Amino acid sequence: MDTVSSFRAELEELAAWRRELHRHPEPGFGEHRTAAFVADKLRAFGVDEVHTGIAITGVVGVLRGRAEGPAIALRADMDALPISEETNLPWSSRVPGWMHACGHDGHTVMLLAAARRLARSRDFAGTVCFVFQPAEEMLGGGRRMVEEGLFERLPVREVYGLHNWPWLPLGTFAVHDGPVMAAADRLDVTLTGRGCHAAMPHLGRDPVTGAAQIVSALQLLVSRETDPVDAAVISITAIAAGEAYNVVPERAALKGTVRTLREETRERLLARIPGVVRGIAAALGLEAEVEITRGYPATVNTKDEADEAARAAAAVVGGEAVRRDLPPSMGAEDFAFMLRERPGAYVWLGTGGAEKGRILHSPHYDFEDEAIPYGAAYWVELVRRRLPAE
Repeated sequence: MDTVSSFRAELEELAAWRRELHRHPEPGFGEHRTAAFVADKLRAFGVDEVHTGIAITGVVGVLRGRAEGPAIALRADMDALPISEETNLPWSSRVPGWMHACGHDGHTVMLLAAARRLARSRDFAGTVCFVFQPAEEMLGGGRRMVEEGLFERLPVREVYGLHNWPWLPLGTFAVHDGPVMAAADRLDVTLTGRGCHAAMPHLGRDPVTGAAQIVSALQLLVSRETDPVDAAVISITAIAAGEAYNVVPERAALKGTVRTLREETRERLLARIPGVVRGIAAALGLEAEVEITRGYPATVNTKDEADEAARAAAAVVGGEAVRRDLPPSMGAEDFAFMLRERPGAYVWLGTGGAEKGRILHSPHYDFEDEAIPYGAAYWVELVRRRLPAE
């Protein structure tokens, strides 16, 4: 049986792979170097098929076991973030303005390590598809892989994902029943009034005061129209208006996100927002343009597959180190598109480090290499449980 300790024996090599990827971060749909690295490794491992160019830079390895059986997919993401790294580590990013600030370099290596181990033994019945996905960060690489026929080309029964979680201790797991991550949709509002002298506001129509009232009113859609036990977040994250101290501007623009866990709540809020914005604008004599861009849906585990994922994690780290009681995150994840097509589960792997400020999307973040053996062992255990050779 493969254990965490057996992967620790390979950790020096695996950490070197991870740090090489970390030095060379690439943006979504631009992971050409990373994709070549992954494809070369899969071929060297003897994986039966290596498909490249799916969703531009996606890579999928197909490995068949010693006996016939169903197929499952395991997914890792590969893209980096537009953040300037401030870790000062020897393997810091060499690409100005870009870094692996979310651990996708670690995700890639954990799945590669599992692929090599499974290719050596093939002690399972069925087929494993190792999916290395581009463009998870806001660009929807997972959606594009699905739209390009990923599951028609690879008719898998189930799909599984994993993400590192610095807020959990190293070597622990969290597995959710139902929602894991939120839906995230984008909101853009443009208010047009009538510019005037700041000393004579009665001669104009002020979009800045309108913007302020809209920000406050949108919060009421959560605090007064949404069940308090149902999670939802509306965040206005940018307001742009005017340039001078003594001029009431002609226009104001707002942007932000709407995050929800339940599809019913998502649809209700997205339907209500335009009416609230336009109503306030009309009351103040302003014109309003509202644009809602649908983003990632909620990432929702299916119960049976979540239970199987939890059992696999418990076999690796012990049942006491697998949390089943954590609330979901209001962050978003485009693995949601794959879970809409197939049953499966998305789990969190504890890496620690949050207490030191090493949190996701921070310029001080670096993936914890000591977590690689836990993630790799989990993948191997999951395959052997879902595709048992006997």
